[in-house]
Amino acid sequence: MKAQNPVLPGFNPDPSLLCVGEDYYIATSTFEWFPGVCIHHSRDLVNWEILSYALTDDQAVDMTGMDAACGIWAPNLTYDGGKFYLAFTLVYTNRQRYKDTCNFLTTAADPRGPWSKPVAMNCSGFDPSVFHDADGRKYFVNMTIDHRVDHIRFSGIDVQEIDPESFRLLGKPVRVFAGTRLGTTEGPNILRRGAYYYLTVAEGGTRYEHAATVARATSVWGPYEESPYNPVLTSSGHADCPLQRAGHAQIAQGADGRWYMSHLCSRPVDRFSILGRESAIQNVVWTEDGWFRLQANNQALPELFFDAPAWEQRRDHSQYADFSLAPPPLDYMTLRQSRESCGIRWEPGRLVIRGGYSPMSKYRQGLLARRQQSLRCSLETQMFFAPRHLNHIAGLLVYYNYDNHYYLKMLREESGPVLYVSALVNQELTDYGPYPLPEGTASVRLRAELNKRELLFTYALEDGAWRQAGPVLDMMAISDEHVRGNGFTGSMLGVNCCDCQGDGVEAAFSYLDYREYP
Repeated sequence: MKAQNPVLPGFNPDPSLLCVGEDYYIATSTFEWFPGVCIHHSRDLVNWEILSYALTDDQAVDMTGMDAACGIWAPNLTYDGGKFYLAFTLVYTNRQRYKDTCNFLTTAADPRGPWSKPVAMNCSGFDPSVFHDADGRKYFVNMTIDHRVDHIRFSGIDVQEIDPESFRLLGKPVRVFAGTRLGTTEGPNILRRGAYYYLTVAEGGTRYEHAATVARATSVWGPYEESPYNPVLTSSGHADCPLQRAGHAQIAQGADGRWYMSHLCSRPVDRFSILGRESAIQNVVWTEDGWFRLQANNQALPELFFDAPAWEQRRDHSQYADFSLAPPPLDYMTLRQSRESCGIRWEPGRLVIRGGYSPMSKYRQGLLARRQQSLRCSLETQMFFAPRHLNHIAGLLVYYNYDNHYYLKMLREESGPVLYVSALVNQELTDYGPYPLPEGTASVRLRAELNKRELLFTYALEDGAWRQAGPVLDMMAISDEHVRGNGFTGSMLGVNCCDCQGDGVEAAFSYLDYREYP
């Protein structure tokens, strides 16, 4: 059947595609969101579910206080000898010439876990991968950073052998590829087919010039020659292409014998990627001269549709989380720390969030959120909250990072309980309100309605009537392109509770209803 891209809509970047038997897996980056490395599962390459997260211990992977767009980058998922291998980067700093990265390796017999304690490998760059050769030898592959101002910052791809038992790196790293003329060489992974080792890299940067290129060699150590079909994937220069920013690709052979390419992309609205970078799949064919290219066209353009071994495709990701029945599903994530560390717990009948720091903090936040996966959607909740003063705050957030979010919040002023809408756009804060609530209000329903660039907050009391709070807001501010610094994530929808007084407060929620619309 013809399946529609992206297969993983919303904030799901840097897909690493793997086929084991009849099962397909995609691992995606999570950055400052926790748990780390989202592992998706499918039997048909089209309909995916979140199977697990690989990094669930916030002590083993400490992201406390990290800047937005740092954290966990570009996982690489492989399989060999009955074991799953996951390489990933923990980025501590991303300023100027330095990045302060550490690359790790963890393994599991089952992708559901448990995963082993991550082993630190090196700190020379990011986007690591593991290559398993047919002779049993294993290699660690990563891009490298040169912090010297008069040198190319993304300086090339290194390969180093791994001891398969201890995971200790053997010998010295070998620079096997400096990249093509496109530059910004990153995201390397190696595949062996026949006599050749194929090195696929991301180039051009993860904006609108993004691309995937390929080189090959008869030895894992090189020398590598560039493909005459480069770039093998890009939407650069084609503003009418529905999938923009295409790159960071990886190919794998499916259970049906056909070859597929996973890659990131975005679907911008007026050149703003509100949903962030998403995951798509393309069909791949091998040429007579032993290279691969896209099956669909000779321009390396990503296609909105691809041929997939599926009978039907579910495009609606609507999800009703009823806390009288179960805890929040895996779709809901926290910032930098686990739910437990953030003071979030499920009690039969309600989700309880202990007040944390403000949404502008890099430290413990009582925030639980999920990806916005459609440009037309809504998130609704019923909140039980009894603020004692203005520093007790709780509500519903449309969140990109600590400098960019919209917040429908409840607090108590001298006159009584009120609602406000706060708009934080690149650190510029605007408040709309107050919207007074009756004294003794036990609960309030809150809703965010999103329609492409438009966001509308509404609320309802006991009479059931929905009332508007604040003006129609511009979702352009919640996009990769609009934020200052790196925009690597996407719009997240969720609920939170803040205790800016420090004397203890909690908010409870009876459900979270995420709905998508045609």
